[in-house]
Amino acid sequence: MKNPTLALLSAAALCATGTAQASFYTFAAALSGAAESPVNDSLGTGHTVVTLDDGGHLLTVHIDFTGLTGTTTAAHVHCCTAVPGVSTVGVATALPSFVGFPLGVTSGIYDHVYDTTLASSWGAGFITANGGTPLGAEAAFLAGMLSGRAYLNLHSTYRTGGEIRGFLAQVPEPATLALAALGLFALTGTRRRQP
Repeated sequence: MKNPTLALLSAAALCATGTAQASFYTFAAALSGAAESPVNDSLGTGHTVVTLDDGGHLLTVHIDFTGLTGTTTAAHVHCCTAVPGVSTVGVATALPSFVGFPLGVTSGIYDHVYDTTLASSWGAGFITANGGTPLGAEAAFLAGMLSGRAYLNLHSTYRTGGEIRGFLAQVPEPATLALAALGLFALTGTRRRQP
């Protein structure tokens, strides 16, 4: 191609197409008492990143939290609220809590990878409500997260119904961000060269 910008954009589009076909989704949320329902005055804070590879059937959960008023009693993801970003709903993931989640503490870090083909990765009620299989639960869970109707929360002795929570929001893939930046660069470069 004679136009290097066009060649670069074409290459980036091909990379983005390959990425778009991947089945890897990343979601994140800030956790706070103000985001709980009902709202509470906890000074605890946290952050979570949840990734779902629906092709490889893996769910990765990372949580870091600090300053809870009570000590942890459970943590999990709830799905799927009737309206995005509001209300409460039952637990979707393993019960009574994430496997190996640190209980009885006010701060901590948690990392775990779940095999979403196993019934033990999901709440039994969530499986039953979504086709009766772990893969049905996985599909419903992904749809709920993509539509902003899933939240992660930490329960504690201070607030047994949940001390801090946050609704999961999709994080743009790096390739998508790179393509957008490349497009802006190309547009800027093209405009500068025009008389």
